Amino acid sequence: MRIFVLGGDGFCGWPTALSLSASGHDVRIIDNGCRRRIDAELGTASLTPILPLEDRLRAWREVSGREIHWSNIDIARDYNALRALLDAERPEAIVHLAEQRSVPYSMSSIEHRRFTVEQNLTSTHNVLAAQIECRLDAHIVHLSSIGIYGYETLGYRIPDGYVHVSMRSMDAVSDREILHPPNPISIYHLTKAQDQLLLDFYCKNEGVRATDLVQGTVWGTQTAETSLDERLVNRFDYDAVFGTVLNRFVLQAVLGRPITIYGSGEQTRAFIHITDTVRCIELALNNPPASGSRLRVLNQLAETQRVVDLARITASLVGDVETRFIDNPRKEPMSNELDVSNAGLSALGFAPKRICEGLLLEIKDVVERYSKRCDEGRLLAAA
Repeated sequence: MRIFVLGGDGFCGWPTALSLSASGHDVRIIDNGCRRRIDAELGTASLTPILPLEDRLRAWREVSGREIHWSNIDIARDYNALRALLDAERPEAIVHLAEQRSVPYSMSSIEHRRFTVEQNLTSTHNVLAAQIECRLDAHIVHLSSIGIYGYETLGYRIPDGYVHVSMRSMDAVSDREILHPPNPISIYHLTKAQDQLLLDFYCKNEGVRATDLVQGTVWGTQTAETSLDERLVNRFDYDAVFGTVLNRFVLQAVLGRPITIYGSGEQTRAFIHITDTVRCIELALNNPPASGSRLRVLNQLAETQRVVDLARITASLVGDVETRFIDNPRKEPMSNELDVSNAGLSALGFAPKRICEGLLLEIKDVVERYSKRCDEGRLLAAA
């Protein structure tokens, strides 16, 4: 299968591109280096050493004997180049990961809010519009976030995308099935909710085939392919803007620093390992929706955990580590319950890795090895 991986130099995109290539697919990365420029803007870097993309691709060719092509295109701003490439290459599938992915970054200033909205929504719409203009029937797999559902305690298990509702007006009642109502608490999550509406519109009105993977927080670093050679290593973001809570906890524990918990720690979040992210994308690609189908929405997670419990798990694996509660720099509920179904992906064969099963390996293989590269001043959000 000929597959375009948009954002293929990023944390989820790079291991996805390698895995698809290893499976025999003809893979082209489309990436303009935006994530690397954000590192330069923030003065941060991955804990793991990330080579320039040209060197990464050369290393993959040497290790695997397979070629991954690369096009340096800003898909949000260079529509004509994107359309021309789609028309020339005619991919059978497009994995869309080319969006600004950080909640704190999206909320840090008006400039960053505007950038996130323009980048995320325009890139998604350009992909859809270019596909229609090229008369291309490529299956689009888009990566979303479970944060589109919000973090209130709903009291029910969130299904895969759609809910049955009764609409009441005066004496009239109409039963319908609709996309689950979004409740985003950040500009980033707002763009993901709007992405879903764009995908839904083009599926219903233009016959596009699309899958929206509504994903939990990704933890872990390495996959089978990125572990083959140090030049292929994946990102490990730990800073307060792009680093995830589990990355921060693990690094603090290895360094012998207190594990810092924002607020009460009673916030419940969904989690998935990076190897399972790659696996779920491949499951979606291998099981495309039929022509004329509505937007397929699949919740992509392995488990839910309270933040305070994650801190305890991490501390227990490393040893005698203090946990410390600090003021939460983010505007979010102090506590919540989160219950999300992953029935759709489970039916396709998804068998997830749990945090307790893989966290110790992550500590030994990645964090301990590269901990000297840590800039501890980047671990916490500014007051």
